Amino acid sequence: MQQLDVDIERDLRAPAAARRAVERFGPHLDENVLPDLRLLVSELITNSVKYGGEGVVRLSLRSEHPQHVHAEVVDQGSGFVPVARTRPRTDVGGWGLHMVEVLTDRWGVREGSTHVWFEMDRSA
Repeated sequence: MQQLDVDIERDLRAPAAARRAVERFGPHLDENVLPDLRLLVSELITNSVKYGGEGVVRLSLRSEHPQHVHAEVVDQGSGFVPVARTRPRTDVGGWGLHMVEVLTDRWGVREGSTHVWFEMDRSA
């Protein structure tokens, strides 16, 4: 199993730092996993910077085989309850968790914290 844990500073460079971490982890993954992983990690890190608490954001990536990845984004926020998007499609923003729902096999949040995780398995 491959694993990478990275603490990312909460600033405007955070999404780029997260994408660089995905690139460092990328050689362990099949190339058809990387674009979606890069997009989702960038979205979740952006949300953490905008809405989370103080301190660094933790990005954890694990892979059991090249077509599988488990990702977690954790910040010091007080938690949230995911809600379905109700705004018109033409409105900007609010698509991050919707993309997680569509592009992953499983995902969730840890209750009482700002901790989002997802899994993609492209082997099936």
